[in-house]
Amino acid sequence: MQTTATKGTDDVLTRADVLTEDELDTLPMGMIQLDRNGTVLKFNQAESTLAHVDKKDAIGKSFFDEVAPCTKVQQFHGAFVQGVQQRTLHTSFPYQFRFRDGRQKNVNISMFYSASTETVWVLVQRPQS
Repeated sequence: MQTTATKGTDDVLTRADVLTEDELDTLPMGMIQLDRNGTVLKFNQAESTLAHVDKKDAIGKSFFDEVAPCTKVQQFHGAFVQGVQQRTLHTSFPYQFRFRDGRQKNVNISMFYSASTETVWVLVQRPQS
């Protein structure tokens, strides 16, 4: 599944590997780096605030099983698995996070497979109104 990424995200996604932790934390959108198994490697401050999950509680955990189990659906997890298998992923789609505390949040998700680090970057943005 490949579609055009959300406008304005391509540059951030393609540069993500070289951004420092501080630079990731200053971004206005959520940024999550996942290894090929879906383990969280990086989790920026914007995503921590949006999800109400402390960075230290996300890093090292399975994104799809422990951090955001609501994403373990074909649209999200399926695209991730397929992108990792094919070593190519650049897709965007609207999504509704359903948090454990009952909150729901409409977002736009962009996922990008980085061949240089063999990781997937997940960018989470609030929809433009």
